[in-house]
Amino acid sequence: MRGVEHVPWVYDTICAFAEWRGLGRWRRWLVAGARGRTLDLGCGTGRNLPLYVRDVRAVGVDPASDGLARARRRAPGALLVRASAEALPFRDEVFDTVVAGLVLCSVSDPPRALAEARRVLRPDGELRALEHVRSRHPWRARVQDAIQPAWTWFAGGCHPNRDTERSVEAAGFVIAADGRRAQGNMRRFAARLAARKSEGTMSA
Repeated sequence: MRGVEHVPWVYDTICAFAEWRGLGRWRRWLVAGARGRTLDLGCGTGRNLPLYVRDVRAVGVDPASDGLARARRRAPGALLVRASAEALPFRDEVFDTVVAGLVLCSVSDPPRALAEARRVLRPDGELRALEHVRSRHPWRARVQDAIQPAWTWFAGGCHPNRDTERSVEAAGFVIAADGRRAQGNMRRFAARLAARKSEGTMSA
């Protein structure tokens, strides 16, 4: 049985309700900061794609063909690629922006997906994310842990208890304070690649 995330019309209905409840403002923030060549990671049914400004060259990536078909109808001119977040078919350092909207909760291997995002991002590029995350309240986090197996099965891969912000930082990104917002278990943030430490030491 496929989860609700894998049925495009069901997923779109859920997203439309959430956006009406306020998530739409955060989605608009998510895409508003994109610049240049932009990877829309896990674009799903393409809800981000019509929101990019004209000079952003967006490439949508998703492993689900039926979601991409709906994305094609929503954004006929968009470049869409069927691929997984863990194995991106792009050269190193080719994107100015990577946008992850409600996707890192569902990828099968978050560290690998984030490593791929880091690989394809230019050194001065930016990762922009909108995700629901593990609660900071211990009892709520325990509830998330308890419901995770059933929820993941029902939703088709979504994990409600992932500490995505910590995973992003562990992958070598630094989350900017500017624009970072939290509401309940929802987070939005932008992150840059951490400065690489120089190898060796300079001789006197």
